[in-house]
Amino acid sequence: MSQSLSKIYLHIIFHIKTSSPAIKEEHLERVHSYIGQLVNTTGCQTLIVGGVSNHVHIVCQLSKNETVSHLLEEVKRNSSRWIKTIDDRYGHFAWQGGYAAFSISESVLPKTINYVRNQKAHHEKSSFRKEYLDFLKHYKVEYDERYVFSD
Repeated sequence: MSQSLSKIYLHIIFHIKTSSPAIKEEHLERVHSYIGQLVNTTGCQTLIVGGVSNHVHIVCQLSKNETVSHLLEEVKRNSSRWIKTIDDRYGHFAWQGGYAAFSISESVLPKTINYVRNQKAHHEKSSFRKEYLDFLKHYKVEYDERYVFSD
């Protein structure tokens, strides 16, 4: 083949450190927008960024030239630096070191985007811990629970 082509959709989830201040509701839209811009800067295509005060969901199309680990390194490092400039309360803001990234098919893309769009309502009924463990079980990801939620 003379051309490299790919179409890989990802659903990415990551959390703030437990010692970090939660993101205020009034700052969430700006933070999500900035994270979306960072994703696009890597050559990936942001479809939606959402979440609540303690975690973020990203749905994107992965660039054929990007790796998941590098994408997350860029997004988390640069957004953490930027968040610290929003308000003095974020002076010690940090994301946890880990993340979850799941491949999703085009057939469930609309459902996944809608899920991310409705995070606030979802978390009125369910905790992040339950949500995260449900994703790990759904995707049959092996994990050691002692380390899943540690900083």
